[in-house]
Amino acid sequence: MFAPSQIEVRRFFCATYRKLRDKQPLIPMEALAARWIEEHPEYFDLLADEELAVNTVYTVEEGKTNPFLHLSMHLTITEQVSIDQPTGIRQAVELLAARRNSLHEAQHAAMDCLGEMIWASQRSGLPPDGHQYLDCVRKKATS
Repeated sequence: MFAPSQIEVRRFFCATYRKLRDKQPLIPMEALAARWIEEHPEYFDLLADEELAVNTVYTVEEGKTNPFLHLSMHLTITEQVSIDQPTGIRQAVELLAARRNSLHEAQHAAMDCLGEMIWASQRSGLPPDGHQYLDCVRKKATS
């Protein structure tokens, strides 16, 4: 299993942005990331400054979104949908996208559910509950 460090993740997104900006070829994972980077122009300045990106600390108390966590969650959901894991997530996200008329907005809604699942797992010490996550996304898709 690939488990990059925080710095590696940040450098990956910065390098992907640089290649995207300079119109250089992208490997498949970079192409997926570039899709979501393009959806978030508010992150361009940060991604253009790799040292700032690597050294910036994001805390809950500051109330600022961590752009690297945000982009990583987009990639996570994209991968989950592509392999339909947990089973049913593809259909739920597609339904949510149709309902919201935007894959981007659907992903943001699914991120809320993903974040809740991770938080509950960390808090309880139990493995992430994929069924609860899927139910959350389905509820957002049907309400």
